[in-house]
Amino acid sequence: MANIIAVIWDCDKTLVDGYMQDPIFEEYNINATEFWKEVNAKPKEYEKDGIRVNKDTYYLNHFIKCAHDGTLKGLNNTKLREYGAKQKFYKGIPEIFEKTKQMFKDDKTYAEYGIQVEHYIVSTGFAEIIRGSELMPFVDGIWGCELLETPDADGNLVIGEVLYTIDNTTKTRAIFEINKGIGKIDGIEVNSKIPEANRRVHFENMIYIADGPSDIPAFFVVKKNGGATFAIYPKGDLKAMQQVEQMREDGRVDMYAEADYSEGTTAYMWITNKIQKMADRIRDTEKAKITSSASGVPHHLV
Repeated sequence: MANIIAVIWDCDKTLVDGYMQDPIFEEYNINATEFWKEVNAKPKEYEKDGIRVNKDTYYLNHFIKCAHDGTLKGLNNTKLREYGAKQKFYKGIPEIFEKTKQMFKDDKTYAEYGIQVEHYIVSTGFAEIIRGSELMPFVDGIWGCELLETPDADGNLVIGEVLYTIDNTTKTRAIFEINKGIGKIDGIEVNSKIPEANRRVHFENMIYIADGPSDIPAFFVVKKNGGATFAIYPKGDLKAMQQVEQMREDGRVDMYAEADYSEGTTAYMWITNKIQKMADRIRDTEKAKITSSASGVPHHLV
């Protein structure tokens, strides 16, 4: 039975109040605004020469350059993981992860059908930072950017090569991998042909949560296939609120709320209520299957 409910999260400005790289800039006394300004200018320079650049992941090259020229001296995967412990999560994180994973654990009416909640993070940021965060005991899978270490001029290992990237379009690939059970079932690949009914996580049992237009491809895939979509905006940010309201009007997201996941907030209630409804639907469907397949009780002939 594919009775897993998957809550799939973006990271920056969805779970984190800001960007996951902020603690790096603070430690190295780097002006974040200027850093990102420089990062964003480079693709434009290359594009003038007719060179295509992936704007979502070009920043990785800049971080590698800074690690090797001494601007970010000593930045390696170990340090990235350490920055995970310094993340400024929105209120209610990671508590909502823990609470939702436990929702059906001790309820036999759901547990007997294998109904459970899993959490996934799909981010264009550093996978190692996420691995070092307090979320990890409650996370079932991470899709993020992976870096290989190489020696700097002094022979110290620092980030040096890009191994794997996620951008705002390939997030949809990650969703299909979650759908098919890649990383959970041996021998399954993203292009494996698997009937919808046999896939590990059905799309209709997915909830995708993110903060803005860059996640529209992922919102589209989940919503088109019957899943639920939810947008977040920072408290008091009128422009961000207007942005997600437009996404709701355009049918991109089902609902949105301020970025506060504390118990009793709109975000908390909507997410937990959606999970409950999905669980009820799964339970009722499974019960109906059993009832319809059960044969009548034999009686003595009179």
